[in-house]
Amino acid sequence: MLADPLLLARVQFGLNIGFHILFPTISIGLGWVLFYLRLRWSRGEAWVPHAYRLWVKIFALTFALGVVSGITMSFQFGTNWPGFMQTAGNIAGPLLGYEVLTAFFLEATFLGVMLFGKDRVAPWLHTLSSFLVAFGTTVSAFWILALNSWMHTPQGYEIIDGQFHAKDWIAIIFNPSFPYRLTHMLIASALTTSFVVIGISAFQLLRNRTWEPAQRLLKTMVVVAAVLTPVQIFVGDLHGLNTLEHQPAKIAAIEGIWHTERGAPLLLFALPNKAEQRNDFAVGVPKGASLILRHDAEAELVGLSAFDGKHPPVMPLFFGFRLMVGIGVLMLGLAWLGVWQLVRKREWPRWQLRAYAAMTFSGWVATLAGWIVTEVGRQPYVIQGLLTTADAASKVPAASIGLTLAAYAVVYGLLIVSFMVVVTQLAIKEAAGEKLPPSVAEEMATVPS
Repeated sequence: MLADPLLLARVQFGLNIGFHILFPTISIGLGWVLFYLRLRWSRGEAWVPHAYRLWVKIFALTFALGVVSGITMSFQFGTNWPGFMQTAGNIAGPLLGYEVLTAFFLEATFLGVMLFGKDRVAPWLHTLSSFLVAFGTTVSAFWILALNSWMHTPQGYEIIDGQFHAKDWIAIIFNPSFPYRLTHMLIASALTTSFVVIGISAFQLLRNRTWEPAQRLLKTMVVVAAVLTPVQIFVGDLHGLNTLEHQPAKIAAIEGIWHTERGAPLLLFALPNKAEQRNDFAVGVPKGASLILRHDAEAELVGLSAFDGKHPPVMPLFFGFRLMVGIGVLMLGLAWLGVWQLVRKREWPRWQLRAYAAMTFSGWVATLAGWIVTEVGRQPYVIQGLLTTADAASKVPAASIGLTLAAYAVVYGLLIVSFMVVVTQLAIKEAAGEKLPPSVAEEMATVPS
């Protein structure tokens, strides 16, 4: 099984896209945090330059890793999945090109001004650059998710001589799952960023209770997370209903529904048994799945047996979805606890700061779990119902794929560890209360209050 080149190609691409998605997930949200800080800076608030200095460094590091891993991932369309580009390149190519032209160039152009121009350009231009970088990251997500959503719910195309051609670009871009997927991903990015900032700020306060930038950002981002988490739950429910309409096999795998039934339970835990097509040690809410998905406790839900073997594997979807939801519930509880502490005007207890620090990269775990549910849930297709993964794969020998897979795993593991170490060291250095460089201090002195 491990020598299967198709499986190895899928694992390799999964590793690449899984590593890549970690960094845009932070940079999209962090770009807007930096724009917010730049606006506060223009008001002359003394704590802001310290916060901006730390988070612009983290943004630059995150952006760089996202770009490098994105380039590596894009090469695999040709090396591992030539059938996809040969068949759907007329649609995928322009969408990827739009992303580069309208988003990446915008980000790359003004990133330099944002990183190095605060002492070289007018304050208004530096603020505008921060906005354009944040806007560019969001537009980039727009185009990438348009393509990804089209692969799940394709429309607006015609097939000529075995190749996809665009008939209606509006229909292609705004396909049925796109609004839900884009909204869900942007909120996921905001929540991931919120807990990164919350966690790093809590870590700083554990070392220096008087560090004002950490105090301010912790309060702000706790409120943001407390507002966005229930919104994300609501959007996720809408996304689930849309998936039920267009990809019922994915929902059946997520809920562990092997056979079509009425009043399907909402399983909280189980061990899916593929061989027997049942769930062992199941614990659930009777009729809960039918109630949530159909708004009718006695409604019928289609089981996996109805799809003649052409359905995704159950195990990764079943547990991936529950991991994502579990982290979301934990985020909700900790965010609301933080708001309650703010309302009571109580000092953060050390145990709570430790909990926030432990949750620093929890958004990454939830994002990866959700991404696995989304992408594995499309199997056995690359383009839902139209192009199978096996037909899109290359003929590269398993040994070659396995060698590069091992190399990627080692490099990505080292990069992840290095990223976390560097971010931690930057936070420690900043929380030590170092003075601002003279140029920044002089600028602050000249900003009107």
